[in-house]
Amino acid sequence: MPFGYLFTVALVAIGTLFALRPLPFWGPFGRQSYYFGLAANELPFAAFFWMLLLPTALAFAEGDIHSAGGWAVVALAAATAIGLAVIAYRALGERARIERAMDLGLGAGWRAAIDADLSAGLRRRPPWARILFLPIVKRRLDVRRVANLAYGDAGLRNLLDLYHHRSRPSGAPVMIHLHGGTYSGGHKNSQSLPLLYHLAGQGWVCISANYRLRPQAQHPDHLIDLKKIIAWVREHAHEYGADPLTLFVAGSSAGGHMAALAALTPNDPAFQPGFEGADTSVTGAIYLNGWYGTYFGQGPESSPLAHIAPDAPPFLVAHGDLDPQVPAADARHFADRLRQTSAAPVVYAELRGGNHAFDLYHSVRFEAVIDAIEGFTAWVRSRERRAVAG
Repeated sequence: MPFGYLFTVALVAIGTLFALRPLPFWGPFGRQSYYFGLAANELPFAAFFWMLLLPTALAFAEGDIHSAGGWAVVALAAATAIGLAVIAYRALGERARIERAMDLGLGAGWRAAIDADLSAGLRRRPPWARILFLPIVKRRLDVRRVANLAYGDAGLRNLLDLYHHRSRPSGAPVMIHLHGGTYSGGHKNSQSLPLLYHLAGQGWVCISANYRLRPQAQHPDHLIDLKKIIAWVREHAHEYGADPLTLFVAGSSAGGHMAALAALTPNDPAFQPGFEGADTSVTGAIYLNGWYGTYFGQGPESSPLAHIAPDAPPFLVAHGDLDPQVPAADARHFADRLRQTSAAPVVYAELRGGNHAFDLYHSVRFEAVIDAIEGFTAWVRSRERRAVAG
């Protein structure tokens, strides 16, 4: 029995199984299911080439497949490859599904409504070289990361990283991103980095920030930190070439919850103690694999649903239909409520086969989401320009 080969194939097989059928996160073995399934779900090509095809070829080359046990492992590898093909097929269809969601949210002619200079910079095809060969490599040579800038007085939890193109173009739009972690863990420089590096490479100024965590901090402390980040951007981001008037806020999981709360409570003095006069309004919001309910043990006012109003900014919401932590029905409910009340456009993209934290890698799925975000923000910016021009 080729035990090394068996271990590798079994690892991929377990991940593939849980990617196809994740267990409820909060139930028995839910966390193990999530962590095993996540990489297989977002990196099926890498799993196939590096952990199935190559080990199988080596096992044959070294003569390890000479028993019934060896052929059983080959059969398991073949079955796993079929599962990975299903996962890849679902992800490959994401771009068309997201395009339909954009048509529904912005109108069928939304691309024609984007200003020519912004439209010219939009990516037209997936970055296959990165997806296939460098899916976990986030950094880009044309982007500089300025780390550990302080925006508050809470030490390590009030630091942010800033990403900008090395040419430092002027008038750059800003994207602020907040990490997830159930408000009790996580850190900047971890989630949605493919998005931040891509946008920075396109001339944006991007921010990824820490914020205070439970149990030392409670709502609205986290939200206050995000408002401080927005205020910091308005005061300092011009030093890095930014136009702080064009500012989008984004977040993953708990960070998405926080980003939505910030977008829906602009300039609310209750969440800006000591800096009530700062402008904390945003141009638009990006809600990725988010939480939509109430904060731990608190009332409905701690949910973004309680703050939906006609003057809400444009929203893009993306959620996986296999998310084991937050049901896609919650995301649909939020998007529907927002559409019913807000005068601004709402794009809701439900990702087929998408798990929680789909934004970690240069995957087929997340690269499609990145292109949608760039298209969405270009559409919103074009609309803002026309509004200013009158």
